[in-house]
Amino acid sequence: MDRGTVIEFLGQVPLLQRLPSSSLRRIAEVVQVKQYEPGEYVVREGEPGLGLYFIWEGQAEVSGSDASEKGNRSELQLKQYDYFGYGAGGSTHQANVVALSKLICLVLPDGYNNLLQPKSIWNAEGIPEDFSLVEHILHLEPIDVDIFRGFSLPDAPSFGQVFGGQLIGQALAAASKTVDCLKLAHSLHVNFIVAGDVHSPIIYQVHRARDGKSFATRRVDARQHGIVMFTLLCSFQKEEAGFEHQEVLMPNVPGPEMLLSMEELRERKITDPRLPMHYRNTVARRKFVPWPIEIRFCEVGDSANQSQPRMKYWFKARGNLSDDPALHRCVVAYASDIIFSGVSLNPHRRKGVKTASLSLDHSVWFHRPVRADDWLLYVIESPFAGGGRGFVTGQMFNRKGELVASLTQECLIRKPKPQNQNPKAKL
Repeated sequence: MDRGTVIEFLGQVPLLQRLPSSSLRRIAEVVQVKQYEPGEYVVREGEPGLGLYFIWEGQAEVSGSDASEKGNRSELQLKQYDYFGYGAGGSTHQANVVALSKLICLVLPDGYNNLLQPKSIWNAEGIPEDFSLVEHILHLEPIDVDIFRGFSLPDAPSFGQVFGGQLIGQALAAASKTVDCLKLAHSLHVNFIVAGDVHSPIIYQVHRARDGKSFATRRVDARQHGIVMFTLLCSFQKEEAGFEHQEVLMPNVPGPEMLLSMEELRERKITDPRLPMHYRNTVARRKFVPWPIEIRFCEVGDSANQSQPRMKYWFKARGNLSDDPALHRCVVAYASDIIFSGVSLNPHRRKGVKTASLSLDHSVWFHRPVRADDWLLYVIESPFAGGGRGFVTGQMFNRKGELVASLTQECLIRKPKPQNQNPKAKL
């Protein structure tokens, strides 16, 4: 059996959902193939454990002094993707496992148990303290088969509610961990239903809609306090060659090295003697929490451009990311919601007039492999707003000018409702 087929198989084993793709690829290299005839013992009670067994094909039955007391024999049947022997390294098997049919198992020898204990779902060997902030944000805790728990970190930006990009990135991460690592997300569509609570964990339930040879489809429900607050539908595809063309060209903009960071722009506002002192003091007092994504705007200080329904900026993750390709798509998904919907409000901003926007739905199509720790150009336009909703489209280019992703979003845009100064009578 070829290595790619083994990787696809391992991606369907529930125990291995927590592993980064590098660990799965390594396991695929070192597993041993064992075959058994019907009635043959696979392992015997009391014998030393030799490794972790994954059932590739066929069925087996657990029997022994402990197993026989359980009574319900249907619970003792083992089938494809089931495993046994986990934790038996250095000890003895607690039950017999007997082949019920022609049985093929993949065996991970005990000497490779360290592959089952990664530092995170994205990195097998790195030091967690060295991981970037956005990688920490997108780290999920596997709590059951196809169920993950995510958190809003205290040092990540928030707006009084869970950032929409966090929901997109974490939901995509959950879906990605249930698909073999040879398939990567090529499209996702989300709906924001209820605002999220930054003080509570988020439970991501993955539903396996389809698993095919080339494509897989997942639906993810995000829950807080027992309520579905967000849904994602995502499609994954195994890489393949095909027809190619790109009609759209990357705009001619200054490179990111020639532009100021958000921290430098803030410092300029605070120290520029041409600006009113009260404005400079207001900027200095305002709490500033750096994004885990570094942003450099292509047009700064031009009021005419700032009122147009379009924007361009370079972005990348702060720090280095682990090499897992799925992680980089999750980071792009996280970053895709930054400032996106706000562009539809640009033509309607007036001095003294407050506005508010709220994401309703969001879609991303990934066209090419992408690294989110290298600069990407985000080109955003809003072709329409009306009926209390704004619509925006986006394109992301790498430094070579290749289109790596296309995006759309619809958002709710309104003036904040005025506060009623005269409270209603209770009777």
